[in-house]
Amino acid sequence: MNRILELVSSNATIEHAPVVAPVTHSDDELLDAYSTAVIKAVKRVGPAVVNIEVRHRVAQAQPGTPPQAQGGSGSGFVFTPDGFILTNSHVVHGADRIDVTLSDGREYRATLVGDDPDTDLAVIRIDAPNLSWAGFGDSQSIQVGQLVIAIGNPYGFQATVTAGVVSALARSFRSGSGRLIDNVIQTDAALNPGNSGGPLVTSSGEVIGVNTAVILPAQGICFATPSNTAKFVAARLIRDGHIRRSYIGVAGQNVPLQRRVVRFHNLPGESGVQVFNVDPDSPAARAGIVDGDVIVSFASKTISSIDDLHRLLTDEQVNTPSPITVLRKTEKLTLQVTPLEKPKTP
Repeated sequence: MNRILELVSSNATIEHAPVVAPVTHSDDELLDAYSTAVIKAVKRVGPAVVNIEVRHRVAQAQPGTPPQAQGGSGSGFVFTPDGFILTNSHVVHGADRIDVTLSDGREYRATLVGDDPDTDLAVIRIDAPNLSWAGFGDSQSIQVGQLVIAIGNPYGFQATVTAGVVSALARSFRSGSGRLIDNVIQTDAALNPGNSGGPLVTSSGEVIGVNTAVILPAQGICFATPSNTAKFVAARLIRDGHIRRSYIGVAGQNVPLQRRVVRFHNLPGESGVQVFNVDPDSPAARAGIVDGDVIVSFASKTISSIDDLHRLLTDEQVNTPSPITVLRKTEKLTLQVTPLEKPKTP
């Protein structure tokens, strides 16, 4: 055995891996790389960002006086070569006139294709040649800490660029209609009034969000509707002009359930939605739901809050009979309700 070891040691040579010195970058190099990433993203998406001016007619102040007009502004971006523009619903909802100014200064009158207050998204369209347009990225692939760039027109300052990071994912934000928007992106890229509807962009120039809201007076707490939601909503608005959702016709509030009730009925949740109003001749009224009922299940899914119910009232539920379980005093009842299409928001 010793002889074998001697032969190996005398005949074999041991090679050591070369020592690689760690690569170091100066602060200047890192800042240059950061600047280059932002510049490339802005050059790619900036030409597609537009300024939106709207006019609303208001009622006559006094009889015989001409109607007054109120204005507002926001941002948007062209997302198809044939002139479809995505923006926020609250920017254009109810507008009598919509004017769009492109990044090169051209101005066009826009028409409203459709808007969805429940996700605060809207699509408008202009008829213009040689349009630059921005492509969507996958909002599911972004990560907390990732560099993002916001482009918009805050306070009328056109083509303003701010940069920051993704602060958090999967936030929930309540739209102006009261419905919860899920999977909202939180960022510290500075937003101000007028940024609404502008794109939130990755360093590679892909739109991963539509800038929607800021928390005031806080600084650096800003929100964007994710691009995957925006793609779905935009496609439906172009096709139908609105988003089909179902409704059952109840008003309610979240209430806790007594533990003995939860145990007695073997309920999966500890809260539900107590009904305090049922619309006449609504799906809920036809199903036999009455004031005071507590909804704990719909379509075989647990209902712990109004938001749970909203999430399930999708277009697939329109005209589809579904079981709805309610607590009525000491009883647990399972009824059949057939949701109808929710009327458009005026």
